[in-house]
Amino acid sequence: MVGGDPVNRSHIGDTHPCYEIDSVSSTFKSSPSTICVLLYILFSSVSAVTVCGNLLIIISIIYFKQLHTPTNFLILSLAVADLLVGFVVFPLKMESSPTSCLFNPNVFCKAGDIFGAAVCTASILHLCCISIDRYYAVCQPLTYRTKINVHVVVIMIVTAWCVSVLAAVGFLVAGLNFEQCQENCVFPANILGPVFSFYLPVIIMLCIYLKIFLVAQKQARSIQNTNCHSKNKGLTVRKVELKATRTLAIVMGVFLMCLTPVYVCFAIMILENSFVPAEVYDGVLWLAFFNSMLNPFIYAFFYSWFRSAFRLILSGKIFQGDFSNSKLL
Repeated sequence: MVGGDPVNRSHIGDTHPCYEIDSVSSTFKSSPSTICVLLYILFSSVSAVTVCGNLLIIISIIYFKQLHTPTNFLILSLAVADLLVGFVVFPLKMESSPTSCLFNPNVFCKAGDIFGAAVCTASILHLCCISIDRYYAVCQPLTYRTKINVHVVVIMIVTAWCVSVLAAVGFLVAGLNFEQCQENCVFPANILGPVFSFYLPVIIMLCIYLKIFLVAQKQARSIQNTNCHSKNKGLTVRKVELKATRTLAIVMGVFLMCLTPVYVCFAIMILENSFVPAEVYDGVLWLAFFNSMLNPFIYAFFYSWFRSAFRLILSGKIFQGDFSNSKLL
């Protein structure tokens, strides 16, 4: 439930590392601390990097015709979701988090929670769609172009965004019911939301990437056996296998590192009927948002043709002539 608020407010005191809070009026009695100012600078910088990185991806895919492929259209939609995290969710959460929402929830808090849940769920589902695309590309290369085409990708993208909106609405309903609940309550949306927006996509991605890894290893061994007398080819295959292993480890490692903590906190709150300290939940929530900054580096900056596109964009050459048909290396 990224963007939600599974925090038991009855256990929160009247102090906070950034502000001194008046427990009676719920107002700030002092200016923000140095630590808080530094955190705002950090979050602002991350927001700027997130927006710029994903904007480069969007411009590259739209402008350069060489990048008009089904896979890149998925990356484009993923970049839009991550761009919204940096451009909308980050400012809203900086405005409302971590202090004002704890004591005086307002429209910024609700908007940040709902929008955050929607775009972060969209980001997760797009990662899952990309893993499906990669499965067919690696494991079934002969039928890849017939099974994964523009029409199929459009269906994937529309489905991902629709499910994300439904998940956000479910989180909103669960949040309203939670506020009205006097005792420990468990609502279907509290359980089904995280299952369909995180746990199920993670299981699917793990299974797909495991299958890709096993197939890649099998293909590498087959090629190596065919060219067993060629030492250079054996070394090349080994390097390719190590690179594939490293890439998959980075993809899943960063994803799980950023997203798992916030869902673990939510699971503890739901299953154990326990509360999560506001500062802890706020920290893991920001960590989840940071994944949107890292996605451009993982899915785009590692590809040479994207780096070539970025150089043309940043140098301003695309404004001096028509480079849309350029051959990107």
